[in-house]
Amino acid sequence: MKAHDGMYIGGAWRPAAGQDVIEVVNPVDEQVIGTVPAGTAEDVDAAVRAARAALPGWAATPPAERAARLAALRDVLAARADEIAETVTAELGSPLKFSQAVHAAVPIAVAGSYAELAATYAFEEKTGNSVVHHEPIGVVAAITPWNYPLHQIVAKAAPALAAGCTIVVKPAEDTPLVARLFAEAVHEAGVPAGVFNLVTGLGPVAGQALAEHPGVDLVSFTGSTAVGRHIAAIAAGQVKKVALELGGKSANVILPSADLAKAVNVGVANVMSNSGQTCSAWTRMLVHRDQYEEAVGLAATAAAKYGERIGPVVNAKQQARVRGYIEKGVAEGARLVAGGPEAPRETGYFVSPTVFADVTPDMTIAQEEIFGPVLSILRYEDEEDALRIANGTVYGLAGAVWAGDEAEAVAFARRMETGQVDINGGRFNPLAPFGGYKQSGVGRELGVHGLTEYLQTKSLQF
Repeated sequence: MKAHDGMYIGGAWRPAAGQDVIEVVNPVDEQVIGTVPAGTAEDVDAAVRAARAALPGWAATPPAERAARLAALRDVLAARADEIAETVTAELGSPLKFSQAVHAAVPIAVAGSYAELAATYAFEEKTGNSVVHHEPIGVVAAITPWNYPLHQIVAKAAPALAAGCTIVVKPAEDTPLVARLFAEAVHEAGVPAGVFNLVTGLGPVAGQALAEHPGVDLVSFTGSTAVGRHIAAIAAGQVKKVALELGGKSANVILPSADLAKAVNVGVANVMSNSGQTCSAWTRMLVHRDQYEEAVGLAATAAAKYGERIGPVVNAKQQARVRGYIEKGVAEGARLVAGGPEAPRETGYFVSPTVFADVTPDMTIAQEEIFGPVLSILRYEDEEDALRIANGTVYGLAGAVWAGDEAEAVAFARRMETGQVDINGGRFNPLAPFGGYKQSGVGRELGVHGLTEYLQTKSLQF
């Protein structure tokens, strides 16, 4: 076990204000692998003050120089990719191959995309007799989750730095080790002191202090809808901007003309990825009544292959939560065709890859975000019925549509109330905006739309 001391504030590791620590547990074997300081309001205040002091200089730094620092950061992350993957595997339990391919590789790509954007974005434009100037919004508070611990930090920090903002990051308490590694990478990349700051701690203490700090101009939060509402209420009291990426209950709509086997197999893989701990996972599979039982059989067979391939969920609380939802699904009359609530191993926070059939739209497992390897399969009568079911939750983060004719899939996707839709298995695009409708959030991350979240607009008339 390694004890990690201090907070990264003002370009250096400083002792924490308090003595309390947070234990970091490996979800595979339930062993403590390290500790980090449990930050206090005093630590948060020091970090925000450092960010405010660094803001004028960083905001005035030419975009080309900001781009150079981000390019250097990308290169440092790439050089430490193996260490990143191993760290995420240790604290999240993700299989190493997945950590290498996703947890390490995607943040590197995102950092690189903002290095390019910082160099090419038009921070000034002319319209009529006005010059429209885009300038940094100020000090950013970034409160990030544990499911994609480095990606979520980079998806906030990279555009904030590209925009000329300074930032304080409070990572999830379950996965703080890769956040410390990122702070080291920022330092190595030559980002000026105070531009990036890191405070580890608990959400109700450090997160709360950061969200309500008067020196913060924007709060960017990724996590549960309930906590997002709380942060939005705090921000409203100070008329402070928020960017919220919250829950999801995404629909995977398989139209009758689709390649059923491919759509089902890719859909199951999507739900099992990262042990189901993905806010945009397609956790509701919608299948036409005439193809329903065939799809159920394909999904059950596919899910069985993941029994030894997926990692655990992040902690004991999450394991109990997911197993509770599985038990509720059975109690409400859904048909269990793969997996179940029993823990597949005696040690570790594992949950069996689970598939439910005969799920109706009003069931709890069809309405609430489970955040585990659990798939619900719903039948629909016709396309209008499928659309009603797909749009029939409080969420609208992501989704998928499959059809033999791409135009047919696109026409359906355009009517879905969701922020991102994959057509026939479309690939992830780090330049495309990501964010939700309804209670899935406010604002967008990634690409140019993610950059503009961190900019103020000023018009100069001549």
